[in-house]
Amino acid sequence: MKSLLFILGLFFTIPDLLFAQEPALTIKALAPLPDSTGFAGAFAGTIDGQLIVAGGSNFPGGGAPWKGSQKVWYDQVFLLANEKGRWKKLGSLPRPLGYGVSISVPEGLICIGGSNANGHYADVFLLQLVKGRLQVTSLPSLPVPLANTCGALVGEVIYVAGGITAPDAPVTEKAFYAMDISKGLQKARWTKLPAWPGPSRMLGVAAATDRAFYLFSGAGLVAGKRIYLKDAYRFDASGGWKQIAGLPAPVAAAPGPLMYKNGQFFLLGGDDGMLAGKDLRLAHPGFSKKMIRYDTAKDCWSVPENITGPGNGFLVPVTTPLVQWKQQWILPGGEIRPGIRTPKVYAISSDTGVRK
Repeated sequence: MKSLLFILGLFFTIPDLLFAQEPALTIKALAPLPDSTGFAGAFAGTIDGQLIVAGGSNFPGGGAPWKGSQKVWYDQVFLLANEKGRWKKLGSLPRPLGYGVSISVPEGLICIGGSNANGHYADVFLLQLVKGRLQVTSLPSLPVPLANTCGALVGEVIYVAGGITAPDAPVTEKAFYAMDISKGLQKARWTKLPAWPGPSRMLGVAAATDRAFYLFSGAGLVAGKRIYLKDAYRFDASGGWKQIAGLPAPVAAAPGPLMYKNGQFFLLGGDDGMLAGKDLRLAHPGFSKKMIRYDTAKDCWSVPENITGPGNGFLVPVTTPLVQWKQQWILPGGEIRPGIRTPKVYAISSDTGVRK
C-alpha cells in the first residue's frame, strides 16, 4: 500500500526547535494481522529482531457490544520476520490473554499481567525463539493481578503503573511496581514503590528515557464511572516522583510506550473521553487523531494545529502497544472505535531516524 505521508509543519516552525532540518513522519501499512477482525489489548514486541503480536481480544463474526456479542480472548502468537513479509503463527500463550504490559528485552518479549474472560492475572512470562520454536518461561509474578495497566523499561528496570485488579473492580489502582532485571530474569523480583502524587488510574500511557519513567493521563473510576485524566508525572530512582506539565487533553489508552527522539516524546491518539457514554455505535468517529509533543528539558507540550493524522481514512487505534522495530515505531492492530478492532498494522518512521 502507498505510504501515508504527513509533514509536521507547525512542529518545525517553532523557534526553539531542536531539529536541524525539517523532518517528516511517514506512516506506511505493513501486512495485516491474519484475522479479519483484528485484536485489541494484544501483547507486542520483538524477539531476535522479529516482530511479535500475541493474544488480545475481539468480538468475532461482526459482533459488537451493542449486539450483545461476547468478547473473545485469544492465545495465538504471530511473527513477522521483515517489513515485506507475511505474518505466520508461531505458537500459543499459556492461556488466552490481553490488556497487560509488553516489554522487549534482549532475551525476548516479557508479558506482564493481563486479563481474559475468567479474570485478571498476576502472571509474568518470557516469550523466546529457540531453534525457531516458541518457548514460554515463567518469571516472578506481580504482587497482585493487574490488567489495563501500563509499563516501560528504564535501563534494566521494568516499571508498571496503575491498572485494575478485577473486571468488576470499583476503583483503579494507585500501585507502582519495579523489577530490576540486571542480575538475570530468574533472579529478579518485584518491589512495590511509592506511587505518583496524584489519583489512581488505569489505561495510563507510559514512556521512558534511559534515566526516567513517565506516566501520562489514564482514567480513574468513581462509582464505576470513568474519570478521564490529563495529569503527568516523572519518576527516577534517585529523586522519586515529580509532577510535570499536564497534557492539553486526556489521552487514555494511547499507544505506548511513547515515541522518543531528541529529548522529546511524541504521543499519537488516545481517548479524551468526550464521547464516552454516548451510544454512537458505528457512527463513532474514532478516537483522537492528534499528535502532541512533550519536551523533557523544558517541561512543556506543543500541539501541532494542522495535524489530524495522515488522512485517507486512517484511524488511530487505542489499547495497543507501540513497538520500536527496525528504526520504526509499529502500531499492531488495536481498537479504532469502541468495540471495533482492526487487523491493520502500521509503521511510523522519521527521515531523521529513531532514537531510544
